[in-house]
Amino acid sequence: MTLFERYSEIIPDFSSFQESLTKPFPVHIRINSLKTGPDEVIGFLEKRGIHLERSHVDDKTLYSMRGLCSPGNLIEYFLGHIHPQALTSCLPAIALSPENGSFVLDMCAAPGGKTSHLAQLMNNTGLIVANELYNSRHVPMGHTLARLGVMNSVITGYQAQEFPLRQSFDYVLADVPCTGEGRFRQIKQGFVYRETGKRERSYELQKKIILRGFDLLKDDGSMIYSTCTYNPEENESVVNYLLESRNAVLLPLEIGLHYEPGITRWGDERYEKQLENCARFYPHRIDSVGFFMAAIGRRR
Repeated sequence: MTLFERYSEIIPDFSSFQESLTKPFPVHIRINSLKTGPDEVIGFLEKRGIHLERSHVDDKTLYSMRGLCSPGNLIEYFLGHIHPQALTSCLPAIALSPENGSFVLDMCAAPGGKTSHLAQLMNNTGLIVANELYNSRHVPMGHTLARLGVMNSVITGYQAQEFPLRQSFDYVLADVPCTGEGRFRQIKQGFVYRETGKRERSYELQKKIILRGFDLLKDDGSMIYSTCTYNPEENESVVNYLLESRNAVLLPLEIGLHYEPGITRWGDERYEKQLENCARFYPHRIDSVGFFMAAIGRRR
């Protein structure tokens, strides 16, 4: 059976997409400017025969790593100078682009990579509420934030869809639980993507989370909704539900990187025209995890 054949009509150059799924993920790292700079890290690694290559995102802290598969074993990792993170996983923080001194909510924060990236972009100013429902994830996330020198974050344990409405935020990141199709690579013979049977539950939860995230925004605030899946029912359909339910508008995504636009039809479903402002990232276009993003604000 062809992998993800149900998406053959919406994924451009589908044969190249299929081929990309047979290749292993590249190793990407983010250099943590809260503790060091790119020149220092690059210099130390080069002396040990580890070469970094700038990503094609216009950001001086994002690199692919050649000659090493396990950056988590490096002293630079333990010092908090680098953090292994999929390239597309870095895009939500870049798209949100929080200003110094902002009040930010990361609704589904574990394992902490995006939270620490937000802190880095904010230069450890303001306050980030890193919310994660499962207590078992709080300690490892706290360790990640501490290792990376994050000092402007607090961890909370609410259900994202029921986060208290007592406070409004300048920025909200809703990187929601999803079916994770974009993380699949068929790198060994016999690897097959299997459905978990949780699709319908995912849709309903995602719709609740996006509504609550929007309701937590200040009037001039902005929000990023993201998943690591290809399924329109978890992506455009959820965002379209928000547009029908609230006075929301989709904002341009400014990330300095080419992406495929969101779709406006899927099967019998028809979505609003502005869904084209969403972004789809495919592994044959950008060699990383498959990803979806939408930037959201309040309609003026």
